[in-house]
Amino acid sequence: MALDSAKKADIIAKFARKDNDTGSTEVQVALLTERITYLTEHLKTNKKDHSSRLGLLKLVGQRRRLMRYLRKKDFAKFNEVKEALGIRN
Repeated sequence: MALDSAKKADIIAKFARKDNDTGSTEVQVALLTERITYLTEHLKTNKKDHSSRLGLLKLVGQRRRLMRYLRKKDFAKFNEVKEALGIRN
């Protein structure tokens, strides 16, 4: 399930660098984290949904690559995003 537009707008507003910023690394990581949280809860009740599990693993890998990029480019922003979203290292 996709995020509803109100929740997505809130996440974008919180992590955007400037107005109309939807593609920065911080925003992408925040949106992926929200989708990962949703899928994790979904899989707790639907244990045999293997296609969603595969999608979850792909999202986690994509978020990991984005976080690796952010750590390399701007370590302070990396720590800020990690703390705000509660992501482990």
